[in-house]
Amino acid sequence: MLGAFRSALATPDLRRKILFTLGMVVLYRLGATIPSPGVSYPNVQQCVTQLQGQGSQSVYSLLNLFSGGALLQLSVLSLGIVPYITSSIIIQLLQVVIPRFEQLKKEGQAGQAKLTQYTRYLTIALAILQATGVVALAVRGQLFQGCSVPVVPDDSVLNLIVIVIVMTAGAALLMWMGELITERGIGNGMSLLIFTSIASRIPGEGGNILKSHGPLVFTVVLCFAIAIIATVVFIEQAQRRIPVQYAKRMIGRRMYGGTSTYLPLKVNQAGVIPVIFGSSLLYLPQLLGQLAGNQDSAITRFIMTYIVSQSSWVHIVLYMALIIFFAYFYVSITFNPEERADDMKKFGGFIPGIRPGRPTAEYLGFVLSRITLPGSLYLGVIAILPNFFLSITGGQGGNQNFPFGGTAVLIMVNVGLDTVKQIESQLTQRKYEGFLR
Repeated sequence: MLGAFRSALATPDLRRKILFTLGMVVLYRLGATIPSPGVSYPNVQQCVTQLQGQGSQSVYSLLNLFSGGALLQLSVLSLGIVPYITSSIIIQLLQVVIPRFEQLKKEGQAGQAKLTQYTRYLTIALAILQATGVVALAVRGQLFQGCSVPVVPDDSVLNLIVIVIVMTAGAALLMWMGELITERGIGNGMSLLIFTSIASRIPGEGGNILKSHGPLVFTVVLCFAIAIIATVVFIEQAQRRIPVQYAKRMIGRRMYGGTSTYLPLKVNQAGVIPVIFGSSLLYLPQLLGQLAGNQDSAITRFIMTYIVSQSSWVHIVLYMALIIFFAYFYVSITFNPEERADDMKKFGGFIPGIRPGRPTAEYLGFVLSRITLPGSLYLGVIAILPNFFLSITGGQGGNQNFPFGGTAVLIMVNVGLDTVKQIESQLTQRKYEGFLR
């Protein structure tokens, strides 16, 4: 592996891409520490320290994770790339619902360019909405509950508008940086920015465990973390390979086809999307309660005690059920067995022992439903692992802030594998030995 790194850095083109990617990552982390104008940085730090000391669970824990802790700092890049992720998911879902979007998807590069433009417009709209909500909660003292000092001393309308504009511009800047990394760097730019945000929190979280619970607990947690990462890598690489045979065809004077290949179906076909959706829905009632301003009602206390609290069995059961549901839902809208069967039939492909057409679609749907169940259960188990770790370490904050399980480890492993594969493919093109064998 070290030899592959040396080969990558010895190639001028590949070295330039790697250095460009690292430079953009450094700029991103630098921007995440710059406070927005009109925000009192010392007061924000005092409120964050007080919030961590109380062990409070924030409704924005998942968004704070994706921004590398910049959200609760109210920095220029506090929104992170969450608006872009949300808009991308919405546009992808609308491709199934709206015929126009589905037609654009089938038009190739030109249609994809229009969908990308729609995603950008929706990202700006969501960034404005999210920035307005964050600033409103900060001014009303509900972003840092229990903090007595104001994080925005000047709550005039003009100052609040400036903060919203700056945060929205930061989200647009990150979207541009992510696209630049994808175009001129290595790997998917948006995914690498998420990876950087999550990785930036690991040293601090590990240091807190070591300081508060000693070397023994830290070593146990570290061993469990290594075992979890190895398990995630193994399952993320697992796939069901369905054999596909292509019949021979005469086109002009040449013979085509007659080859054997396979159709890979991943065990975790849905990726990390079900975990994100499940987390968002579980925290949505708390967000609505905060916006309504009624914190002492019986419904709000019930939500905080049984739904939001990670020590509640109701929370764990609901979380698992939502992940399983969204896993099946997302797989059903992203993988169409009938469309895949029609494509195979069009090019003369068939599954041995299965007739082309509808029988092939039914077979693919059956296999997909069978492998989605263990994939969804795997996602659910990984997602609730932080509850176990937090009970050992007496952890603080929401489960999404814990770096050794849940959404964090899933995203980091997936992005890491994808980036390594891209570097390995470029090394293979230049006849170098890659990372993966």
